[in-house]
Amino acid sequence: MITSHNPKQSFIVLILLSLLLAGCRDQGSEGHKTAEDSTPRDLQITAADIAGNFSSQSALKIDSSLLDSFFTQYPLLRSSRKSAGSFYRGRNFSLAWHDSVGLIEQAGSLLNRMQNVQAEGLSLQVPYLSAADSLMSNEDPSDRRSLTQTDLLLTSMYFYFAEKVWGGLSEASVREINWYLPRKKINYEARLDSLLRVPVGSSEPGEPVYRQYGLLKKALEKYKAIANANEWPVIVTNKRSFSKGDSADAIAIIKKRLYLLGDMAAISETPIFDSALLAAVNKFRRRFGMKETGIIDQPLINELNVPLKKRIEQIIVNIERSRWLPDQMEGDYIAVNIPGFRLHVCRGDSLLWSMNVVVGKTANKTVIFSGNLQYVVFSPYWNVPTSILNKEVLPGIRRDKNYLAKHHMEWNGKSVRQKPGPWNSLGQVKFLFPNSYSIYLHDTPSKSLFSEDKRAFSHGCIRVGEPAKLARYLLQNEALWTDKKIDAAMNSGKEQYVTLKQPVPVLIGYLTAWVDLRHEGELNFRNDVYGRDGRLAKMLEK
Repeated sequence: MITSHNPKQSFIVLILLSLLLAGCRDQGSEGHKTAEDSTPRDLQITAADIAGNFSSQSALKIDSSLLDSFFTQYPLLRSSRKSAGSFYRGRNFSLAWHDSVGLIEQAGSLLNRMQNVQAEGLSLQVPYLSAADSLMSNEDPSDRRSLTQTDLLLTSMYFYFAEKVWGGLSEASVREINWYLPRKKINYEARLDSLLRVPVGSSEPGEPVYRQYGLLKKALEKYKAIANANEWPVIVTNKRSFSKGDSADAIAIIKKRLYLLGDMAAISETPIFDSALLAAVNKFRRRFGMKETGIIDQPLINELNVPLKKRIEQIIVNIERSRWLPDQMEGDYIAVNIPGFRLHVCRGDSLLWSMNVVVGKTANKTVIFSGNLQYVVFSPYWNVPTSILNKEVLPGIRRDKNYLAKHHMEWNGKSVRQKPGPWNSLGQVKFLFPNSYSIYLHDTPSKSLFSEDKRAFSHGCIRVGEPAKLARYLLQNEALWTDKKIDAAMNSGKEQYVTLKQPVPVLIGYLTAWVDLRHEGELNFRNDVYGRDGRLAKMLEK
């Protein structure tokens, strides 16, 4: 059933994207395998490493008079001044990283994590790493000033690290690149305090990041390793396509590349298109949003020829997007991933079902935002937008006086609308979540477009491939709305509004790389349909 939502929670912080894809897990499956973890142990430090074994002592106190002089000595950490002060006041100024013996184990774990910040997909460096390492190595347990400085440095570096790694770019920067989904809010002081209170051996509360973050981090490490160990020459072939049974020198090269990327189970140097290659080709095609035809065609070769540096950049920008998304998901919601051309109906972190969608073309980009779906409109009128009226309809009327009749249109005051029916541009049902962008979900008479691999054809609204199924889902708790009645309403030719008793959050996001938990942790890539990756990559470089 559709659970309740508090609209004040920004659409449940928009539990985005359990994905916006396959961060959602198939509901009812017994388990989900992930790609084999090949990340070196020193780059695998998790929240559990930091969360356990913290000092609960209260005898050792920080010298609060040293706070101001500390941040004068370490000016690059001044942004942590307020948080650090509040944090220690909440602990009654007890040292956080020391016990009666000395530094606790987690101090080293935190420093290790900060020394490997590049594993987080960031090019920055946490300041004063050498100073922290030196203080920790040469600390005098009897010197209160030394203990205070080390403890303050670790805590301040934590806040710096947390804001960069868990928070990402500022909200103002994100809006510059047209991302209008509500950002998650993190109380870093409470987060650190909660880490200190966690029982030994517990992994809770975990890192405050959307789960794709950790999965993409592992993918990043894998692709960096491949890039460091292998050349990536362009694959050239004069033949337009290869299928099972074909033989060519290029096939041997393709086999090796698919093996390195994890699509082919075993290395093979033979130039023959065999059964093993067929399975690998279909796996690769699935990961890149192509039909599983078993054919090596030019689009597939083009994807294989993308430089590894570009793939690494693609993973990094999507790690950054994962920083902006909520780490906890609950209730029922609808998520659309624009580059994936898919709509996902989720409950918590479980995927109920998905369908193909058509999104806005490059000239009419679908906006990245969220709303609450409130109305199902059967047999809708299509009120022609002013832009289409001026560019298409009015010129058509000037050319042909019967233009309106031929297109089942009529004047409605000073505007034009298209009458309900199978010809209607909105199809037989639309789904409204009121917003300032005039974007909504709707049916379409142009069904053939849903079979295309790339589906950016609309004027900005989102066309859904299975409108009747979506209507049934939204009205599933309405006893009067049987399948038969829904079908009748869609074909009545008479517009009818139905108001949902409980609005459903709709999240429209943009991910060009993600790990699909439904297919054994497969790393997926999609084309950057609106060219947003490059600009974000440049922002991260700065």
